Amino acid sequence: MDGGAQEGPGGIAQPGSHAVGAPGAGASRGRADRALTVLSYLALVLFGAAQAVLGAFFAGSALNAAAAVGFDAAIFATCVLGGWGLRSWAGAAAPAASWIVLALVLAFVPSGETVLITASSAGEWFLLGGAAGAAAGVLAARLAWPHWR
Repeated sequence: MDGGAQEGPGGIAQPGSHAVGAPGAGASRGRADRALTVLSYLALVLFGAAQAVLGAFFAGSALNAAAAVGFDAAIFATCVLGGWGLRSWAGAAAPAASWIVLALVLAFVPSGETVLITASSAGEWFLLGGAAGAAAGVLAARLAWPHWR
């Protein structure tokens, strides 16, 4: 009989019985799902880090505070969409954590080195607004998807 149901006596399909497939098929699918999830988290971490680097270089240039607010909105959107995509607030925390760590590392430079994020209004909006945007994105995802996966 076709369709995945197992046949009982007399060739009649038994209700609720479905063929599982080849032995070990569930295990390989589980490994593939886990690998895709890990790669998704890694992509979100790298995307958050890329936003911090890009924003740090632009915030240190002649951009105004409005451009810095655009970068803040971008990290907020990345966090919310990461949480939505993975249905987990950890998906929002991944880009937020990498953004915050990298932005702070880029903000604190040893004496005599080139300053990337200046003490201008754009630099302050980038750092403070970005941290607030990342935190708000994680909070929004935490409220929408409260359970870790």
